[in-house]
Amino acid sequence: MRRPVLLLVLPLLLVVGCASNGVDPAGGPSNPPGRTEAFDQRAAEVAGAWQPGPDWRAGYVPLEGPTVLTGDPRFTPDTEAAFRAGWYREQVPIPPTRVGGEIRFPDGRLTLPLVSAAEAYRQLDQGDPLPCPGRPKRPGLPTPGGPTVEPGPDGWATSATQTACLALTVTGVTFGTVPVRTSRGAAQVPAWLFTIKELATPVARLAVAPTAVTPVPEPTAPARPLPDGLVAAQDLATVDGARLTVRLGVGACDTGIAPLVWERPDVVVVGGSVTRGTGVCPDLLKLEPVTVTLAAPLGARPVLDVAAGTPLSIAPR
Repeated sequence: MRRPVLLLVLPLLLVVGCASNGVDPAGGPSNPPGRTEAFDQRAAEVAGAWQPGPDWRAGYVPLEGPTVLTGDPRFTPDTEAAFRAGWYREQVPIPPTRVGGEIRFPDGRLTLPLVSAAEAYRQLDQGDPLPCPGRPKRPGLPTPGGPTVEPGPDGWATSATQTACLALTVTGVTFGTVPVRTSRGAAQVPAWLFTIKELATPVARLAVAPTAVTPVPEPTAPARPLPDGLVAAQDLATVDGARLTVRLGVGACDTGIAPLVWERPDVVVVGGSVTRGTGVCPDLLKLEPVTVTLAAPLGARPVLDVAAGTPLSIAPR
């Protein structure tokens, strides 16, 4: 069944020690004591079952996607749609030459094979935009039928200008590094940085060859279902020292949404508590951001979902 996703913002704060306490000191919803105990028990099982292989600490296991924004792109609705869909066009030559490079982890360095800028661009570019009836066919052109003036140094002008429904324009490419969350903590990873005419910041495509990327290991979840009133964590929105913003998957009519977190020195388990709605409710999954504060900075510890035991990745950005 297709489940549409809605993004709603409801920041909550939870301070914990080695287990969740079910109380929100910032004044948000509290977790019923019985539900907190159920979460703690399941979190301990999830943490105990987490047994990654040696590559988790010795290889390159990225915990976010291969396309990264290097700052605030100042999206418009059209440019964000193009970025999410992977619509690009190049106006400069994309070099096919491969270069060398290494990943710098907090605990060491790792030299891996890299792809060329041309290969990275082929991975980045996902095709052409969809047809946009009634929209201009080149950036800067007026809407058909709209009043215009003669072109000047900045192109055509119009009193009814609309952004063209077109691909993002690549005007330059350089080689560099970008910060990426990995199984070994925040690392500096080689990347090709594509300058985009329509965006305020480059779009980075990680340059590590796909054959050198170790996939995230499959988790071992408890056999029984998640206890009633508990919900899973879907991904990480941000990591800032000891503060994590986690997106919970909740129902459209759920209320009393509160975060739960359980931690020990080598692993963190997160989830949430809700009060289920009664009566008829739309079959929707909402991603609800909640913020938790750990007893210590996250560092290289994995953050596991309490439902499936899956290591959480950074949401696309």
